[in-house]
This record gives sequence, C-alpha cells and structure tokens, in this order.
Amino acid sequence: VGEEITGQKPGSVMTVEVDLSGLPVTLLNGGPQFKFTQSSSLFVGCSSEAEIDKLWSALSKDGKVRMGLDKYPWADKYGWTADRFGVEWQLIMGPRSTKVAPAFLFVDALFGKGDEAVKFYESVFPNSKTEMIAHDPTNGSVLHASFYLNGQNFVLSEGPGQHGHTFNEAMSIIVNCETQKEIDYYWDKLTADGGVESQCGWLKDKYGVSWQIFPTIMPSLMTSPVKVEKVMGAMFKMKKMIIADLERAANS
Repeated sequence: VGEEITGQKPGSVMTVEVDLSGLPVTLLNGGPQFKFTQSSSLFVGCSSEAEIDKLWSALSKDGKVRMGLDKYPWADKYGWTADRFGVEWQLIMGPRSTKVAPAFLFVDALFGKGDEAVKFYESVFPNSKTEMIAHDPTNGSVLHASFYLNGQNFVLSEGPGQHGHTFNEAMSIIVNCETQKEIDYYWDKLTADGGVESQCGWLKDKYGVSWQIFPTIMPSLMTSPVKVEKVMGAMFKMKKMIIADLERAANS
C-alpha cells in the first residue's frame, strides 16, 4: 500500500528525522498528491546580516523568491522564498526567542480569523501563551503573532486580497501522545466545529491545518519486518490511532 501511495520503490526511505536549530522536523516521502503552499512556511530568525545572507543564498538557490531580501517597515532585513523543493521560508534579521518556527498565513476565506485561531490553539494545548501580536490599525487583521503551544513557538499572520492558496497535507504538525487518553483529547478538540478526520492519525482542524496525532509507542511495536507489516497494516485501516489495536496487531 505504501508504494502505491508514495510512488517509491519497496525499501526506499520513507521518513527522515532532522533538527533545525531546535525544531524537530520529519521529512516524509508522501507522494506527489500535495504541493507546498505559502499558507505554511518556516519562519527563521537571524542574528546578523552575514547569517541571513548565507541562509538566503542557500534557500533561494533554484527556488522561487516571493519577497526579495531587503529592508521593510517591519525589519531591517527580511525575505520570503520557496526553496528548490517547494518548501516556503521566511527569513528575518533581529532578535527572536526561538530560531525556527512553523508559520501560518491566513488568507482568502480565513482572513480575519487569525485572532480566533490563536485563542483556539492556546485553549487546546497546555503550557501555551501569546508572546506578541500586532494588528493592522486599518482593519484589525493580524500582521504578526508569535505564540507558544506546549512550549513550541508558532507564527501567524494574515494577508488581505485573493491569494488562491490554503493549507494542505504537504505540511502538518505532529502531536506526540503517550496515552490513548491524550490521543482522544487532541483528536476530539482538533476535529471539533468543522474539522475533518483523515487516515492513519491525520486530521484537519476547522481552519484546514493538518495535524498528525501520533502515539509515541509506535517505534517500539515495530521491532522486526514482520511486526512492521502487521502494525502498518492495522494503522492503514484506522482514522484515529487506537493504541490497543496497534499492540494487538504487533503481538498477533
């Protein structure tokens, strides 16, 4: 089934775990169905002009520049580019509490819902707070918000006008859960009020942002090729992940 979805040959790399200056990122060979859009990006704070120039040179090479690296009213140096793989990056020079943060851009039908979204996410996750939020004085939209969800920094902004893009599964947020109670909690909260259940622990919340509600026990269940096949077979039949059923599959 995996080969049919991804188009990759059996035995190919499916996931790679990397750390981007403290932000854990999973790269998934997920197939050609979904393309990255400007709705989801990675926001990077740079401490010096030399640093931002170096990162910009590497990330924009063979990519697509959205906003050139230059001085803007909100920063002495800022730029937005898609890299050669289509991943969107925002670089800014100046002090930030975290180096790299996932960033949401609310446009089109989502424009004007930025404040609501920040409050919603903070109500779902513990250890959450708004670090700063700036509004457009002409229409009240969110120019820039920096907030924390369970200690992880996020950025959100809104853009007026018609942009023609929105969130999709090309970029998602993983929520690691140790218990079924945690899985049930996040699944129920994030699918509420118009969210959509998907397969294998994936869902979309009411704003269209994709989340993976993932049981941390999974790696320990897949200790042999036979168990990998059994556990993955059980997972492909699930929407919300059920730990007891995964354990049962691994031990069958």
